[in-house]
Amino acid sequence: MTETTVADVLAELAELEDPKARAVNEKHGDDHGVNLSKLRALAKRLKTQQDLARRLWGTGDSAARLLATLICRPKAFERDELDAMLREARTPKVHDWLVNYVVKKSPHAEELRRSWFADPDPVVASAGWALTTERVHKTPAGLDLAGLLDTIEAQMKDAPDRLQWAMNACLAQIGIDHAGYRDRALDIGERLEVLKDYPTPPNCTSPFAPVWISEMVRRQHERSG
Repeated sequence: MTETTVADVLAELAELEDPKARAVNEKHGDDHGVNLSKLRALAKRLKTQQDLARRLWGTGDSAARLLATLICRPKAFERDELDAMLREARTPKVHDWLVNYVVKKSPHAEELRRSWFADPDPVVASAGWALTTERVHKTPAGLDLAGLLDTIEAQMKDAPDRLQWAMNACLAQIGIDHAGYRDRALDIGERLEVLKDYPTPPNCTSPFAPVWISEMVRRQHERSG
């Protein structure tokens, strides 16, 4: 399928459109109706095609953009290109996949993290926080964890939804991975009560930071014990 055209892919995505899936997705702010397992299967068949990925992204169609994040070469994008793409990615799923599947694998990830972290647009800032959470977990050296907790403590309670969610994930990750900051992370979570009443399905961990931290630490102890 080396000569696959954008029109071919859009036609196939249209065939995969499911009104029920669209209704569910729209409740979460997403505007596509393609089952993600089927989307991944299509990506697997197309394999990596950077030029096609760029053209699919350029259509502005959410399903096409999700597919683009799966068939692109993350390291082939320039820094400014990724910055522009992130600012165009307004639906949650496209934003999340772009950050997780593309930006995190880019050589420009750290530069973009610093640039986005304090951006006045809360959706852009949420990407900076997501990249910061990744560093908290994988490469924390050089991060000011106490300073991050200060910012979370001061700003998370009143932050817009997407940014609040990203800050909360960072709070939880600090508490899970860094025992020296765990008590403070738990205390901040308890006092701010962000996502305390978030509806959580059975067998899933609550996103409320104190519960999330405690459960992950418990699992760590089980594995190491």
